[in-house]
Amino acid sequence: MAFEDRLRTRIALEAARIMAEEGIDEPGLAKRKAAARLGVADHRNLPRREEIEAALVEHQRLFGHDYQPQHLAKLRTLALEAMRFLAVFSPLLTGSVWSGGAGRHSPIRLYLYPPAPEDVILKLVNAHIPYEEKSHSVSRDAETLSAQPSLHFYVDEVRVELLLLPSSWKGYNLHKKGGVLPGGGIKELQRLMGLEP
Repeated sequence: MAFEDRLRTRIALEAARIMAEEGIDEPGLAKRKAAARLGVADHRNLPRREEIEAALVEHQRLFGHDYQPQHLAKLRTLALEAMRFLAVFSPLLTGSVWSGGAGRHSPIRLYLYPPAPEDVILKLVNAHIPYEEKSHSVSRDAETLSAQPSLHFYVDEVRVELLLLPSSWKGYNLHKKGGVLPGGGIKELQRLMGLEP
C-alpha cells in the first residue's frame, strides 16, 4: 500500500474515532480534526465521506458492539416515527443513522421538502414540539453550497435535525463537501430495518 493510501486510511480511522467518541456527526469536520491531530497539512489527499463512513461502521462494530446495535435500532425506530409524522413533506433520512455508524451522540437527520418552511413549523407547533431554528449548508448540484433553514428538537434525549429544502429539489442528489449524501425515505428505512413496507 502506498504511503498516500496508508495516510488516507489513518485519517479515515481517526475521523471515525472522533465521530464515535466526541459526538461529531459531520464527516468533513471530523476529517479536518483528524488531519490536524495527525499533523497532515496537505489537504489534497484526504479521505472521502464514503471512506470515513465505512471506517465509522467498522469502528462501531469493533468498539461499540456492547451498545451500538441496540442504540442504532432505537434511533432508526425514532426516525421512522418522525418520518411518518412528517410524511406529507417527503422525509429523507441521511447521516449516520442511515449508514449504520450512529453512536451515542448521533442526531437523526431528516431532509424535508415542504412548500414553505412555515408549514413544518406549524406542524411542530400544533404538536407542541419545542424546536430551535438553525441553518445547514447543502448543495443540489455538487458545486454551490447554500444555507437552508433547519429545525432542531429532541425526542427521548435524541436530537432530531430537520433540514428544510425547496420542494423543487425533490428527487435530486444532495451534496455536501465530500460527496453525495446517501439516504432513503420511509419505505427504504423500513427495508433497512427488516420491516415490511
